[in-house]
Amino acid sequence: MTVEDRHGSGEPGRSDGPAVMPAATSPSAPLPTTPQPTTPLPGPAPAGQDGGSAVGQGGQPSAGAAKEVWQLHPDMTGGGEREDASAPLELDRETIRRLERELLGAERTLRRRDIAAAAGVSLLSARKLWRAMGFPNIGDDDVAFTEKDLGALTTIIDMVRQEQLTEDAAISITRAVGQMTDRMVVWQIEAIVEEMVAQRGLSDSDARKTLVTELPDLIEPLEKTLVYAWRRQMNAGVQRLALRAESGLRSSEVGRDGDEQDAPLPLARAVGFADLVSYTSLSRRMNERTLAQLVQRFENKSSEIISVGGGRLVKTIGDEVLYIAESPEAGAEISLALAKAFSDDEFLPSARCSLVWGRVLSRLGDIYGPTVNLAARLTALAEPGQVLVDSVTAATLEQNEKFVLTFHDARNVRGFGEVRPATLARGTGSGLILD
Repeated sequence: MTVEDRHGSGEPGRSDGPAVMPAATSPSAPLPTTPQPTTPLPGPAPAGQDGGSAVGQGGQPSAGAAKEVWQLHPDMTGGGEREDASAPLELDRETIRRLERELLGAERTLRRRDIAAAAGVSLLSARKLWRAMGFPNIGDDDVAFTEKDLGALTTIIDMVRQEQLTEDAAISITRAVGQMTDRMVVWQIEAIVEEMVAQRGLSDSDARKTLVTELPDLIEPLEKTLVYAWRRQMNAGVQRLALRAESGLRSSEVGRDGDEQDAPLPLARAVGFADLVSYTSLSRRMNERTLAQLVQRFENKSSEIISVGGGRLVKTIGDEVLYIAESPEAGAEISLALAKAFSDDEFLPSARCSLVWGRVLSRLGDIYGPTVNLAARLTALAEPGQVLVDSVTAATLEQNEKFVLTFHDARNVRGFGEVRPATLARGTGSGLILD
């Protein structure tokens, strides 16, 4: 499955997080609680059942199509029946009010017009920022805001007034904060609930009620961790921007003549995909909890390898991960490590992988351009456990003894014409070392 299959070529990448909504009203899928006996799952589905192909060229079986998976470990098996999650949670209202006061930092005493007037902006301007943050519509008579809301709005408005940001930039940055924190909160809640179900033997419903009473003890450490991580990530971004951008641009000229489709784009990056084989057919045979654990295992393993290799995980889209690295060598190491890790994993299917070195446009936390689209196309051509690169990427790596490149016949790739792919394999050295 490729990016273009999910959102047409040239369109902005889709976020893999939940729709922007207040975390308290975000739908969350409850987890089963009663373990089932461990049962072997059948091997990969026949070709065509999951959008991929189990056969290679000439109708011959693919190299990895016959990989027999997936005798699940006891801690990856699913559960039986759970309580009806549609039943309303019976929580003490005062407990919820106390938690709200602690989270919001003050009582709700202000209406939206009060906030806009105190910040010295029109209601329209204030609403633009609130919508960017992901807040729902609030009526004129709703007492929904606190002094903390006023302070946050004023902070954003002041950056525009002082010409540190344009209004458009302020709205974009606010939207980034809203979307990322919304997804983060849902992720954290589900992780804690799942832990309570697994470790304490609680039902899903009881775990969610318990979380409300125990959350006050977690707010401060979670907030400190968030601020710490943001500062570290910002520093890493500055290092990439200031120290490595020029060397990356110089490297991007290798094997190129300046007429490539991505030539006008500013950032030189190695763009890689890893796509699990037979994920769709496999997921149909899993219950909810087992599928969640498979996805978590896939994301955790991908994230670890990409981080150790010095790359950045751009996003995961179900069974696929998109990442970037700042040099073709770093991208190649990550790609090979991903392909090997999934082929060696007894619980996960193999993955088709690709890597393309070129230029990209980075916006809204995503990346765009022909380099991304070509990498997605090559993923669809790869066999399970294989890493495919294009000829330009191969030219930048072929003199490096750490890698072995095997060229294939030219293939007609939609949107790119004839492309001569090459299989990337391990040469000398041990590759990435994972703790």
